[in-house]
Amino acid sequence: MDDRSGSVLVLTNPLDATADAVLRVLAERRVPVVRLDPGTDLHTGASLTAAYRTGGQRGTLRTVGRDVDLSVVRSVWVRRASPYEGPSELDGQDRRFAASQALWGAGGILASLPAAHYVNHPWANRAAEYKPTQLAAAQRFGFLVPDTVITNSEDEAREFVAAQACGAVYKPLWNTPYAVGGRPHAVWVREVDPADLTDAVSVCPHLFQAKVPKAFDARVTAVGNRLFGVRIDSPDLDWRRRQDRMTCTPIDVPEPVARSVAAYLGQLRLVYGAFDFAVTASGAWYFLESNPNGQWAWQPAGTTDAIAHALADQLQKGRDT
Repeated sequence: MDDRSGSVLVLTNPLDATADAVLRVLAERRVPVVRLDPGTDLHTGASLTAAYRTGGQRGTLRTVGRDVDLSVVRSVWVRRASPYEGPSELDGQDRRFAASQALWGAGGILASLPAAHYVNHPWANRAAEYKPTQLAAAQRFGFLVPDTVITNSEDEAREFVAAQACGAVYKPLWNTPYAVGGRPHAVWVREVDPADLTDAVSVCPHLFQAKVPKAFDARVTAVGNRLFGVRIDSPDLDWRRRQDRMTCTPIDVPEPVARSVAAYLGQLRLVYGAFDFAVTASGAWYFLESNPNGQWAWQPAGTTDAIAHALADQLQKGRDT
């Protein structure tokens, strides 16, 4: 039996190349790692068991060729696991039922390992993904925040957009899958004019924000108390739209921004966060959003390697005692 005591458990899909960069570092350090995609692996051969009784709990993860004692897992890296969708051989309400039970059962077990250090805890990730939560925390901890309104009122939206001297932008509150003519379609941040607004705003909440007269964008990747900054120069309002046209160079993170990042992570119980800023010609850093599980391997090679090692450090050390 391979009990893999002190293993790092990585929850992600098999095509996650970003995770591979960290796993290579852990392999070089001879840190035992177990990779699991619970949304699919648990109905294609893997099994998960947890037992609870007065005075303690125990659990076992069984994958091909190994058994893992869940009570001594040192760290859990919550990356990009597949959604819980149920076995493909089921359909209709049976598949929905199985998917729901897997989410609340397996998801609950994997979020409650007694000795594990989470990067990040899945419940903290979910809470920190709400943009209103991000904006409220950013304002509370000293970031500069562009004037923003979230509303389903056409009148409120039009009044806000018309009042912005440098213009306004619309951005979705969540990266919801969307298709046009049967083809996937991304909803990018875009400029919006009062004349663009119709009663369609009433269908759901929309986020409108004052356009920052930026000189460039910046990404700050935070791993514990270590920060990695890059400057992003792009011809697009939303640099994610055409990443082949952007350039990235390392940049120092101003001390006030670093202090706000630390306070933000502490309040939201995060170990990792990817912070996006718009930086003006005068050097003002405006907070745009923070993704608690943002991608980072697109950055310059030196920055990517440093982030991979910082994450490996977090996963190797486990929970503070």
